[in-house]
Amino acid sequence: MHGPLFYSKILLFGEYGIIKDSKGLSIPYNFYNGALKIDEHHTVGTFKSNDNLRRFSEYLEKLQEEQPKLVHFELDRLKEDITKGLYFDSSIPQGYGVGSSGALVAAIYDKYATEKITVLENLTREKLLQLKAIFAEMESFFHGKSSGLDPLNSYLSLPILINSKDHIEPAGIPSQTESGKGAVFLLDSGTTGETAPMVHIFMEKMKQEGFRNMLKNQFVKHTDACVEDFLKGDVKSLFGNIKHLSKVVLDNFKPMIPKEFHNLWKKGIDTNAYYLKLCGSGGGGYMLGFTEDLEKAKAALKDYKLEVVYNF
Repeated sequence: MHGPLFYSKILLFGEYGIIKDSKGLSIPYNFYNGALKIDEHHTVGTFKSNDNLRRFSEYLEKLQEEQPKLVHFELDRLKEDITKGLYFDSSIPQGYGVGSSGALVAAIYDKYATEKITVLENLTREKLLQLKAIFAEMESFFHGKSSGLDPLNSYLSLPILINSKDHIEPAGIPSQTESGKGAVFLLDSGTTGETAPMVHIFMEKMKQEGFRNMLKNQFVKHTDACVEDFLKGDVKSLFGNIKHLSKVVLDNFKPMIPKEFHNLWKKGIDTNAYYLKLCGSGGGGYMLGFTEDLEKAKAALKDYKLEVVYNF
């Protein structure tokens, strides 16, 4: 047995901001993916994933009992497959901010949910929100609290525009250009980041009035502007706003940026060769980079491995 592939995702804009209702823009990233498979030989390599799925299935059983109106699964079939050696075969790195648990949640829903909402039907806003609510509950098993956006992205494999918590829609993003010098890239920090502690730091900071004001008047403002510029394809305005955003993050989100990258982050802002921002909750994993001139950015970051995500 081999289920369909579910892709990783990249939140281009909106990390932390969407907790406070900023806009967000999330795109599928096909370089990494995962699929459900069965390993009848129960080899060592698949054991951990299989055990994880067993615990997840117990969680889903409880979820179904507690919220019968939300979602139903063919639990007997799921448990039977787990006994047979079901595992999630994934190339998506964990703790890198590209949605490893999201793809797994999407795959389980796709295969075992009854009366599921499919990608092919007419996706109304209600259906999208219902899916997001289901995925949020499912993914809470991995994160403690989830927005449900990662699995939604994975499941639909479409760019998603987050207007606010209750208003999300599939988005058309400008098509990539081969000739353009501009690019969005991933920069590997070489360490993994844990979502929960980073979100905890953020929530603690939110208790300070100064931080809350900065978030609303600078972080959310520039994030929203970046989303609008990106969707319109207004590159000139976009880079002005990304530079602001990068600076706001460096000044106010230091714990989320691995120490050894603080100078590199500042160098980008000072030289305009590239601008860095968080990818997911930070603390490690990937950082996102934006540049108007990819060659210039590569030269400035020659000691690092860049993975290009999008050209414009």
